[in-house]
Amino acid sequence: MKCPFCGHPEDRVIDSRAGAAGDTIRRRRECEQCERRFTTYERVEYVLPTVVKKDGRREPFDRKKIVQALSIACNKRPVSADQIEGVADSIEREVQDADSREIPSAMLGERVMARLREMDDVAYVRFASVYRSFRDISEFAAELGRLRDDHEAPDTLANGGDAPATSGSTSAIVSGTERATTPAIVVPVEHAPPPQPGRRA
Repeated sequence: MKCPFCGHPEDRVIDSRAGAAGDTIRRRRECEQCERRFTTYERVEYVLPTVVKKDGRREPFDRKKIVQALSIACNKRPVSADQIEGVADSIEREVQDADSREIPSAMLGERVMARLREMDDVAYVRFASVYRSFRDISEFAAELGRLRDDHEAPDTLANGGDAPATSGSTSAIVSGTERATTPAIVVPVEHAPPPQPGRRA
């Protein structure tokens, strides 16, 4: 393997480890000339189908594009690089298992969105806003509403079909402004018992 630092063609492997999915081998190498270390990855090369774009153009399946799209959507989110690589690996395997010469780009986009929806809501909305080309704020709000309904559905089922129980103050979003609303508190007032006949109050 050619050293990426000095260009020397000889090196030695000092560590090898299999990836989490078992389909990748990570090798740590050391150049025999400059003694600097670098990492290489080995993976099975599949015969992957051609991706058909929306405008009819065709291009080879590129795993790096999926990793790049996931990385942009998950920027500054609690999603690790290993998780992103795992999603890209699973989509690549699904494409391979489809046993088709061509696959529409829309199918890849939907699979990426499905994974992001399970992994991180914010990353999902980021990707969906670009992939589905929301034209205005109403389309964006509609997508947020569907996401909220999906999260509330398990709570509704847990409460026997009733609306999710809430306690304390609630918040309402009105014209983009968050407003806190507090339920009315009824304070019971104690009354003296009425005087009984024949007795002075």
